[in-house]
Amino acid sequence: MQTKYIDEEIKYEGFQLSPHWIYKNFNIQGDSIVAFCGECEVKLGEMVDIEDVINNEPIYSKSMLSFISEQFNIGLVEGVLRQRLLITVIKEVLEKRGVHVVRDGDDLFYDGRKLSVSIATKSATSVLIHTGLNIISTGAPVKASGLSEDIGIKDIKKIALEVLDRYSKELYDIVQATTKVRGV
Repeated sequence: MQTKYIDEEIKYEGFQLSPHWIYKNFNIQGDSIVAFCGECEVKLGEMVDIEDVINNEPIYSKSMLSFISEQFNIGLVEGVLRQRLLITVIKEVLEKRGVHVVRDGDDLFYDGRKLSVSIATKSATSVLIHTGLNIISTGAPVKASGLSEDIGIKDIKKIALEVLDRYSKELYDIVQATTKVRGV
């Protein structure tokens, strides 16, 4: 799993959750995950989560840390499991810093308010995952919390780099574990 933190701000609008977006924009081919910060505004027309569309719940954050991953040769169920693994890695990284967060499925909550958004979907060639953590909660359409504004985390890039590294290592370790056992 190749990783990259992108220093430039990118507004996440949903269209980035598409096949080969990482390859076309950052020349990273194959299984990969990138992270970046910027505003997040996903209107209903770009929403992948049909439940959110039905409930008329667009996504907005004045500032969000986004992770986008593209992974090949897996099915959607495995993709959702990998999405949940990413959420768990984020939870562990935050808890290591003394931040108590609650995971409910693919969502993280801090102080009873939503800290994250996350979705996994399947394209014709890959599984795509977007997970975002609010940096600033002001202006969100739901009761939200933010890494900087509410939790007090200032070094967002350091958090992102640790998540990228740990997630990549977890997936590598999982594959390695399959190579050390004999069949029965």
